[in-house]
Amino acid sequence: FPSHDRDALMADGHKGYAQPIGGVVAYRDKVSISGVGFDIACGNMAIRTDMSLRDLEGNVETVMDDVVNTISFGVGRVNNTPVDHELFNNDLWLEEPFKSWKKMAADQLGTVGSGNHYVDLFADENDMGWVGVHFGSRGLGHKTATYFLNAAGGKVGMDVEPTVVDVNTEVGSAYLRAMTLAGEYAYAGREYVARHVVRNLLKANVVEEIHNHHNYAWKETHFGEDYYVVRKGATPAFAGQKGFVGGSMGDNSVILQGVDSELSRNALYSTVHGAGRVMSRTAAVGKFVKDEQGRKIRQPGLVRHDEMMKWLHDKNVVLRGGDLDEAPQAYRRLDEVLAQHSGTIEVLHTLRPLGV
Repeated sequence: FPSHDRDALMADGHKGYAQPIGGVVAYRDKVSISGVGFDIACGNMAIRTDMSLRDLEGNVETVMDDVVNTISFGVGRVNNTPVDHELFNNDLWLEEPFKSWKKMAADQLGTVGSGNHYVDLFADENDMGWVGVHFGSRGLGHKTATYFLNAAGGKVGMDVEPTVVDVNTEVGSAYLRAMTLAGEYAYAGREYVARHVVRNLLKANVVEEIHNHHNYAWKETHFGEDYYVVRKGATPAFAGQKGFVGGSMGDNSVILQGVDSELSRNALYSTVHGAGRVMSRTAAVGKFVKDEQGRKIRQPGLVRHDEMMKWLHDKNVVLRGGDLDEAPQAYRRLDEVLAQHSGTIEVLHTLRPLGV
């Protein structure tokens, strides 16, 4: 990594574009556009409700149907219920290119996206109901990252050097403003979706909200020095700071908080953002090839559909959507990953999935 000063790799780490997912890199007066990545401010939000498992039992199927019917999932989808939000009063929307992106951003606010982005229903160790969501800044984040990578002359790819810019330059300071806007946008989207599920679908009340980014750059002080800390797929975990970390769609998730220790300080007060993949999406689902007649067919992947469904059935998980690339078999086990961070975090709640 050029011009960086400190770094750490989380136990869920795996290969990513220009910086490992699970990678944390600290720069003096610089920020890595490719380190933050294309899904700027992707993150997790969890809400603890006042609804018990007894209240939820027998209703999970209906609630998950309502989730699918009232929330848009997928690439480029728009929200059928437009969301008005104060973030659109930001003066940055008056400037190009954000002015040209404003309608798209407004239309997509409150949509979830695809891949490993989700809306889940959980019960904790006390049989209290939780709602958890995971997604980011949608098309706004992708367009912002692409625009500034091009402006900085950066390259896109797995095995390229990160595009690092000085925050005191025109492109660096403009990127920080844009990243901050995308962060506000991602926060607003997660709040809308999670609160909609709790208040409108479950008819429950919000007891506690836990919310955190994991694709972002924060200005922080470590070892007496000021840095811009880029966390790509890593969760901030300062002492006492709570975070929601998801497992896979057939495994437990957790609410954790950071603790102060020498190891925590050396990890730049960071922890995992999930369980971490053990295989690529293509390896899980199989790749497309042409048969003798030239027709495209999919070769079998490493994960079988019946094995995935048996796992979810045995765990009593109601699934809506989700393909083999998101199967539990494609991921590490979260408890084993968290064990590698012993002494830096403590688990406050264990959340077992009811609906995904």
